[in-house]
Amino acid sequence: MIIPIFFVAHWYASFFLQSFFHHRYAAHNHLVMSPLSEKFFFISCFLVHGSSYMSPYVYAIMHRLHHLNTDTQDDPHSPQNEPKFFNLMLLTRNNYQKYFKSKIPVDENIKKHLPRWDNFEKLVHNWIARTCWVVVYVAMYSYFASSWWMYLLLPVTITMCAFQGNIVNWWAHKFGYENYHLKNKAKNICFIDLFFMGEAYHNNHHKYPGKIKNAHRWFETDFTYHIINLMHKMHIVKWKNH
Repeated sequence: MIIPIFFVAHWYASFFLQSFFHHRYAAHNHLVMSPLSEKFFFISCFLVHGSSYMSPYVYAIMHRLHHLNTDTQDDPHSPQNEPKFFNLMLLTRNNYQKYFKSKIPVDENIKKHLPRWDNFEKLVHNWIARTCWVVVYVAMYSYFASSWWMYLLLPVTITMCAFQGNIVNWWAHKFGYENYHLKNKAKNICFIDLFFMGEAYHNNHHKYPGKIKNAHRWFETDFTYHIINLMHKMHIVKWKNH
């Protein structure tokens, strides 16, 4: 049972860090933290996301462009441009690489107040680091997997951060319910979010991107928000937009 336990822990830790650090802190600047804390979470993201680690800086650029150009040709990850799940994942990856390598010009206003740690990312954001993580994952599964079906989880483990981001970007712009009528296709994936750490409420988020809490109705659950609230009380982070 080690592999299923590891997978579940990896799933939630990865989703939380992407929701908290990449999305709400980097892209939306909902929070304030010290330079030391920021570096701690850079390292935490690398250690948790592993082979699927994404630069918070580039993630934030793409997410801001997503809000600015939602479901248009200029949206870097809209299923309106690529309706198939894995094709959208590949399209997003290709666009990410272009932004990371500065092959696409970005307006200075989009890049304002984004966290950067270039020296760290030179060390960890490369094919050598990703290959090392893949070797670790394969070795772990080879040693601990007790049934063949557990190996079906390995591709998700390797691509975890990208896979989770694609779930929200694809699913929440195709299926779900709406609390608000918008000019784009953003929807809430599920009524009670037990798996996506509050990122399931995409319709809510697109209506009020300045709000840190994505759950707007009594039955909606935003676990990331509650964890951030605890972190605020512990003086790890401070509210900026609350």
